[in-house]
Amino acid sequence: MSETLAPPPSATLKAPLLDVEGLVSGYGRSKVLFGMSLKAPARGGIAVLGRNGAGKTTLLKTLIGELPTMEGAIRFDADEIQATDTEARVRRGMAYVPQEQAVFARLSVRDNLALGALAGRGRQGADLDMVLDFFPKLGARLNQQAGTLSGGERKMLGIGRALLGRPQLLLLDEPTEGVWIGVIEEIAERLGQLSAQMGLVVVEQHVDLALRLADYAYVMERGRIALEGPVAEVRDHPDLLRYLAP
Repeated sequence: MSETLAPPPSATLKAPLLDVEGLVSGYGRSKVLFGMSLKAPARGGIAVLGRNGAGKTTLLKTLIGELPTMEGAIRFDADEIQATDTEARVRRGMAYVPQEQAVFARLSVRDNLALGALAGRGRQGADLDMVLDFFPKLGARLNQQAGTLSGGERKMLGIGRALLGRPQLLLLDEPTEGVWIGVIEEIAERLGQLSAQMGLVVVEQHVDLALRLADYAYVMERGRIALEGPVAEVRDHPDLLRYLAP
């Protein structure tokens, strides 16, 4: 049983964009998630916190369809999608930026973005201009091989490529891992801007940054939700550090 604090202010105002109930998932016969439930709004962010091995990446891979749902339901925009494949979920409006291998290292920045534009539901030229305005560093490196970019630039490229699919919900696994501290704030600022336009599910080791981007937080422990609530209450909860300690 998770410890639930006060409900988010928006919880009673409108149905969530993402509604996960009783989710069980894992690898092969090995279960990693045990009856997880969470919700994400159409606009704004939720933070998913927990120590390494808590199941955070498994959660995101299950939500996007890279891992099968063993039990439970995943509802997106009120429709159950747990039986659909990743491509169908992307077409519906989900996007995933993984912790690693978020870009095609041997392709140029331009070609990486072109692949993202294939999933786009709007005007590709206008969308590309939007991404380059959003991350100006990418505009100066369009012909550069993605594998030669800095860690921060690769993260920007991964996010930019995902945005070209015009998602309603963006799943982000450690968006600032391996990023120089001087670039973390730039990425955080951009994600804050995105949260005003779409839903974000953010898995992030920088707890302060994750909580800054989110309105509501879930803290995982051993594949379960151990603590959840509005960010202000989770941040001040006396057990938070215990759940996050290595």
